[in-house]
Amino acid sequence: MTDPIRVGVIGVGGAGGRHLRTFAEMDDVEVVAIADSNARQIETLCQQYGVAHGYTDYTDLLNRDDVDAISTATPNFLHEPIVVGAMERGKHALTEKPLANTLDAAERMVAASETYGRVLHMVYNHRYYNDVAIMKQFIDEGNMGRVYHARAYWMRRSGIPGAGNWFSNKAKSGGGPLIDLGVHVLDMALYLMGEPEVISVSAAAYAEHGRVGKGYRVPVADYSGHDVEDFLAGFIRFGNGTTITLDVSWSTYSSYGDDFGIAVYGTDGGGEIAIKEYNRVNSLRLFTDVAGRPATIEPQFSEGPGHAQVARNFIDAIRSGNWQGHHGYDALKRSRIVDACYRSAVEGREIRLG
Repeated sequence: MTDPIRVGVIGVGGAGGRHLRTFAEMDDVEVVAIADSNARQIETLCQQYGVAHGYTDYTDLLNRDDVDAISTATPNFLHEPIVVGAMERGKHALTEKPLANTLDAAERMVAASETYGRVLHMVYNHRYYNDVAIMKQFIDEGNMGRVYHARAYWMRRSGIPGAGNWFSNKAKSGGGPLIDLGVHVLDMALYLMGEPEVISVSAAAYAEHGRVGKGYRVPVADYSGHDVEDFLAGFIRFGNGTTITLDVSWSTYSSYGDDFGIAVYGTDGGGEIAIKEYNRVNSLRLFTDVAGRPATIEPQFSEGPGHAQVARNFIDAIRSGNWQGHHGYDALKRSRIVDACYRSAVEGREIRLG
């Protein structure tokens, strides 16, 4: 394929705006159309990026014959109908995390990708920053020995997205901070550990703040519809004997601001990525022994491509013409873990997956 890949972007708010900007900057991509419920935003962005077509109904975009692929950054409950609709019309799809608001919906999306033979990719952008890349290389070169445990976390002191919107409505979002933030650090951990096979998941979830009006980013008058967790703690076992602990929150009485990261422990070394308020400066430390003494390595690095690499990989997968294996399997694995965490929290028991 030598002609530009023709892309339509559905949902052009915060995350979707990044999708649009990234695709617009790629030489081998043409952004044909955008869709969003905000008509004024569509008009502004069409002018800014030179996009010829804008719609308030995403099906109008899906029905265009001159769109090869779509990316979507909509509320979670819309991921399935948009992606499956795209696949049915012969289009490839890139979607924001999570794959869907329910495991059943996520499985139908992957099935559609297989049935129609189209690429399905997920925006797990944090693995494409250089702190993660350096730690991954450090592990793969054997410097940590056998990695046996990781602690992944995304913790907020006061960061519930807001009452009366889809984030805090379980039917639309699928859950709270686990499905919103935890999937990112879970992806980082699984990627760094080499994608071990899950055998069991145990979790506890707490809804102590949002349901009584605490912990919102801005004060809210009506929080009656809030029905998701504020905090979840999880424990994941893998078939090779390794484990992950997972802590995620939108609101806690703690020293955190909006902080996330991962700590990895191995037989011969370790490492940690600690990011405060999205600042990746000096975020990585690696631990080893030098001359028999404990030593800390603090590599120097630029931030890395992040979202841009996700978009690049998506376009390259389409161009390759070999779409086998690009059916969202990694994303579905993470959805299964998220679903098991929620089931475990509700049922008060360990959930076996393997």
